[in-house]
Amino acid sequence: MLRRTLLPTLAAPFAAPFLKAAPKLTLESFEIFRVKVNHRGGWVLLRVKASNGLTGLGDASHGRRDEGVIGLIGEFFSKAKGRSPFDVELFRRDLMAEAEAKGRDGAVAFGAIEQAMWDLQGKAAGLPCWALFGGKLHPTLRHYANINRATVDRNPEGFARLAEPAVRDGFTAIKMASFDGLPAAGPGRKEGTDRGIACVEAVRRVMGPSGDLLVDAHSHFTVAEGFEVASRLEPSKLFWFEEICRDIPGLAELNRKLPMPTAGGESIFGINNFYPYIKEGAVDTTMPDVKYCGGLLELRKIGAISEAAGLTVAPHGPASPICNMAQAHVSAAMPNFLILELGYGEIPWRGELVNPPEVFEKGGLLRVPDRPGLGIELNERVAAAHAE
Repeated sequence: MLRRTLLPTLAAPFAAPFLKAAPKLTLESFEIFRVKVNHRGGWVLLRVKASNGLTGLGDASHGRRDEGVIGLIGEFFSKAKGRSPFDVELFRRDLMAEAEAKGRDGAVAFGAIEQAMWDLQGKAAGLPCWALFGGKLHPTLRHYANINRATVDRNPEGFARLAEPAVRDGFTAIKMASFDGLPAAGPGRKEGTDRGIACVEAVRRVMGPSGDLLVDAHSHFTVAEGFEVASRLEPSKLFWFEEICRDIPGLAELNRKLPMPTAGGESIFGINNFYPYIKEGAVDTTMPDVKYCGGLLELRKIGAISEAAGLTVAPHGPASPICNMAQAHVSAAMPNFLILELGYGEIPWRGELVNPPEVFEKGGLLRVPDRPGLGIELNERVAAAHAE
């Protein structure tokens, strides 16, 4: 057999599922589900229907304003309708700039549709999404319990109170953001900083010496303050100190000189904006969020340029189980994956929002499913019971 004949013959079994599904499958319609969570806001969930009846899920939560996000989903979807869900790069090429121009609402709307396209791709091909991103390197993914969004009492006792069940549930890593609400100036700033440090110390006592403690500063400090606070946090042995200040040069200086690892980048959109962040050495670990960064493909690309720079990746995402599973599939195929985020303690029915339910094993481990697409479906009964 000639080489020109042999190669297509060998490739045919692998290409067949895609060649069958891609030309016939198009994006047809969408539904929005709004779910009430707590005082920090709810979840906006997207379900896209394809021309053959298959559906794909995406998470559009935590934009600036839910109504604005929903409006932009409609606007962007009208331009994607009739296209194949396999045309992610075309969708990216045609709408990324417009999504970026619309700010966070645009990023979230764009990312939700893109997530649903990948879910549809996997279902059409009969493959889990992780197979579309290079194969499963990590069968289980470690998560840290972010107790910040569920902590109402912002004092040491309040943070410790929520850390206790997280430890009992087997999580070996906990994150908090005890400097939220810090005044911009005045005597209250020192008092708030002192209280934030005391909160970290209280959670460390609950965890004991062996657990991994992560602290998010939400960019509340100057470079000088960052050095001072980091010094005071040293005895708490942080896994990382996250988003210490706002500007890249300041973050890079802190990253070069601090004794503990640093992380950040949760709000950055696209590889073009991540590139200078990575190039200047702003952090040790990048934290793209699939809702904000431009979707699953963009998350994979940011992971690749992070890998080239010798950095680990820990996708940010204290949102719904749909967001978590979308990021899990990309992370499972990512060589430099470090850890994922779980919004812990917000609602008791969280895991039941999807079928099969979201379940964490001891150590905060999530097993990545082998079912087609994301491997989950929305539990409409639970979504309706908690509709916003």
